[in-house]
Amino acid sequence: MLSGLDHLVITVTDISRAVDFYTRVLGLDVRYRDRERVDLMLGDMALRLHWTATDITPRAATPTPGSQDLCLRSRLPLDEVQRHLEALSVEVELGPVIRQGATGELDSLYLRDPDGNLLEISRPRR
Repeated sequence: MLSGLDHLVITVTDISRAVDFYTRVLGLDVRYRDRERVDLMLGDMALRLHWTATDITPRAATPTPGSQDLCLRSRLPLDEVQRHLEALSVEVELGPVIRQGATGELDSLYLRDPDGNLLEISRPRR
């Protein structure tokens, strides 16, 4: 019945700060929808940022900044990702470590976005 994921909403306290992080640190392309919603393109899907004070409906029953735990696939080797993060003074919370992904084992790094969401940057193990 289902075929994939179109977008995933991340509730943030400051749209500009979140856009800066996801574009500058993670290299995502931005598409502005309006002042309360922004899409960050990730392949053929979007991470949609919603401002905490939005009146947009429907929405989650308890939209909470910092409640997401996302695993994102990297096109680059993790050592390059780690060097990029270090150059930007972005703290790696954990990693590289071996984890289990949807299609097999991953090498992963963990970091947090400005709202405290946990982001796992991963590559399939070879």
